[in-house]
Amino acid sequence: MTGQYQHSIDAKGRLFIPAKLREELGDTFYVTISATDHCLTVYSEAGWDKLTEQFESLPYTKARKVIRLIFANAAKCEPDAQGRILLPQKLRDYAELKKDVVVAGVSKRAEIWDAARWNALEAAELEGDDLASIMEELGI
Repeated sequence: MTGQYQHSIDAKGRLFIPAKLREELGDTFYVTISATDHCLTVYSEAGWDKLTEQFESLPYTKARKVIRLIFANAAKCEPDAQGRILLPQKLRDYAELKKDVVVAGVSKRAEIWDAARWNALEAAELEGDDLASIMEELGI
């Protein structure tokens, strides 16, 4: 998945998912908290199934805290006829999503960010040397 899309959450907590991403995500997908950033992560059904398998392969005692957080906070989503999904209030609170958001394609998943937080993160990451060093490491 690629690209970034600016959208707004409506008064009922619904968010439009861009058609390009809906094609890649499929008719049913999952939204949950990010394990590493203060945003939401969106998985296709196949991606969710793979994530589930990966967690199930770990000893429960090792992964239980992450499993609880990721799965207990997940929402199964099916876009309505206008391409909108309902983001539960708990997920909106976690990612501090108020109105303006960015939906970003990030390889095999998408992320939903508060627009101001995304803009600050993107600016900081473009300023640093991380991008150049990773591209060099990949031989690009």
